[in-house]
Amino acid sequence: MEKNTAPEGFGPVLAQYFTGTAWLKMLVVPDENTNCGIGEVIFEPGARNNWHTHPSNQILIVTQGLGYYQEEGSPIREIRVGDVVNVLPRIKHWHGASPDSKFGHYAIGINTEKGVVDWLEPVTDEQYNSFK
Repeated sequence: MEKNTAPEGFGPVLAQYFTGTAWLKMLVVPDENTNCGIGEVIFEPGARNNWHTHPSNQILIVTQGLGYYQEEGSPIREIRVGDVVNVLPRIKHWHGASPDSKFGHYAIGINTEKGVVDWLEPVTDEQYNSFK
């Protein structure tokens, strides 16, 4: 697959909430019977989403590559295949690929009747590059 070409079954993410190229495939869409959404997201190297919060938990399960995860006020941490991150409600955070690796995860939003995501400002290059 060429860089910036969507993997089969994936579409682009909402570009206004991401820096760089990322792709989304919804696996479970919440409805009146299912209060859970599950999406698979693939980030090209260096891509990340904006700071954001969730009204309920978001669970990330890393499926490929090397990624970054950061909660406001904490340092960036690396996340790798098999890692699981349980993002608690209303915690301001972001996640994305490291500079040199494609990165993929399942994003599971629970209790979607409370809402799904509240998008905030972009992660600056200075913030992104602060990993030590």
